[in-house]
Amino acid sequence: MKQAPKGAFATLVVIFFFWGFVAASNDILIPVFKDALKLSQLESQLISFAFYVAYTVGSLLYFLISFILKKDILNSLGYRNGLALGLIISALGTLLFIPASNSSSFILLISGLFTVGLGFSLQQIAANPLAIQMGDPSKGNMRLSLAGGINNVGTTIGPVIVSFAIFGALGSEKSSLNLESVQIPYLVLGAAFILAAVFFKFSSVPDRIASETSSNEGSSISQTLKYPQLWMGMIAIFVYVGVEVSTASNLPEFMKQKLNTPKEAVAPFVSLFWASLMIGRWTSAAGAFNISESAKTRLSLLLPFVAFSIFALVNLIAGHDVTQFYPYLFLVILLSAADAITGGHPVKQLLTYSLLGIGALITGIFAEGMISVYSFIGVGLFCSTLWPCIFTLGIAGLGDKTNTGSSLLVMMIMGGGFISVLQGYLADNHLGIQHSYWVGVACFAYLAFYAYRVGGILKKQNISLEATSGGGH
Repeated sequence: MKQAPKGAFATLVVIFFFWGFVAASNDILIPVFKDALKLSQLESQLISFAFYVAYTVGSLLYFLISFILKKDILNSLGYRNGLALGLIISALGTLLFIPASNSSSFILLISGLFTVGLGFSLQQIAANPLAIQMGDPSKGNMRLSLAGGINNVGTTIGPVIVSFAIFGALGSEKSSLNLESVQIPYLVLGAAFILAAVFFKFSSVPDRIASETSSNEGSSISQTLKYPQLWMGMIAIFVYVGVEVSTASNLPEFMKQKLNTPKEAVAPFVSLFWASLMIGRWTSAAGAFNISESAKTRLSLLLPFVAFSIFALVNLIAGHDVTQFYPYLFLVILLSAADAITGGHPVKQLLTYSLLGIGALITGIFAEGMISVYSFIGVGLFCSTLWPCIFTLGIAGLGDKTNTGSSLLVMMIMGGGFISVLQGYLADNHLGIQHSYWVGVACFAYLAFYAYRVGGILKKQNISLEATSGGGH
């Protein structure tokens, strides 16, 4: 495609910010509605379930409608219209927060989040290929990495802003929570969705991209699934998003039960979890710049601390004590060392980070106090680059089936919902909240297995991989 206007990509990354802001803010909603509506831990995890399963439902609807019409929806609507439509759908979802909070209806709450996620699924399908193709194709991963960095800015500040909007007006009144306070941040977000939709409609974002697949996407799914790196990669995306989301969404309950942390004080810890993904992605992104090796080394050492400083600044402004998080810098140093050892190679990085994730979770399961908390939060560091690693390995060698394979991988984001519910169920009925994190250990074990197997699979297909880094979901 032709070189896109310079401002077009800057416009597009606004979408990535929204994804991160809402996804991380859900972790603040979980303890709020859990207490207000007297939900079990299993029931509270349906908040994550509704949001992430919407991605799968949206992807399936996309395939079904494209199959029925025998043409790709986005090629018919145009990418600008597709992005605008996705934003409008998400805005409609935020409106459901009004009756949900007024009537204390859990069904309306998760319906609202499901609708927001449904809009996000269409945005995902449109925005990811646009980010890759808006310019020099050889630098597509760099643009996706930058977009992922913006996504993580949203995940870092989202919990802080939403927590302030909900609890800031409550003062010291912790005995009762007026759910109507939940309306404010999401109605503002809905208004932002509508403004962004209008903006995208008339923006310079490209309306078409070159298609490498047949017009009937659905007909090639069975052929695409014959590639073992893809179907195994779909499972990997499922468990990766699962361990990432469930670790964060169960953290408030863990801190409540084991450290007696009130729900209004958990926001900076949730923020640090999602900031950890930013720290890891920025560290890995240093290798994508066209600079000398010594400069890359210096940059990879600097960027994680710059990212941590952004987290600290946001929480300092919000009035939180950031000095309590300084010990966490030990894990940041460990991540930097792991990044240097793997050199950005997707197989090595996926294997190394999965093993480190297992170590972090096991430490959290058997340790106590803040050591457990920081260990669980450290999972964010080791999940940080797994999306681009799995995505790169999953679509390697697919050729003209790459776009279909990419859509199938995006569909598996639903793991964030299913794994969260599973962990919530085990926390309620069998293992307790701390030992429920064995679910995450099993997820990382599969990711390590996938890293071990996929290298041999691609070698048999004579596919070699360059070191790469990428963005976020």
